[in-house]
Amino acid sequence: MNHDHYDDAFIVGWLERVRTIAVVGASPNPARPSHGVARYLAGRGYKVFAVNPGQAGRDIAGLPTYARLADIPEPIDMIDVFRAPIYLPGVVTEALAMAPRPKLIWGQLGVRDDSAAATAEAAGVAVIMDRCPAIEIPRLGLKPIGA
Repeated sequence: MNHDHYDDAFIVGWLERVRTIAVVGASPNPARPSHGVARYLAGRGYKVFAVNPGQAGRDIAGLPTYARLADIPEPIDMIDVFRAPIYLPGVVTEALAMAPRPKLIWGQLGVRDDSAAATAEAAGVAVIMDRCPAIEIPRLGLKPIGA
């Protein structure tokens, strides 16, 4: 897939389809974008889990926090990645080891690795990169889940 541009319908389709989201790299610091986005997504009706090894078992933005994706006790539809691009291949590897696998890996603004995306897509996992769902949701006029 070409990751230079996404049709609005593609993004809308995914944001309307997913229900559970893991935010990898979630920060306990309310001033950090990962904290605000996790809280925003939860407020929109998604079931959100924070992933941060140093904060496992604690609360980030009012959300349960786990050390690794594999520790989350239920299936995840989307992984929202707040890590530097060099870590995206590792997130993809961890995601592909999950059962069931997530349907979508979303790289936040500045998070892009086309090789990692190709690996995920070859395994049947969709990828969106260098976008923020907390920007896309209001831009596209999406209603909260269940509204």
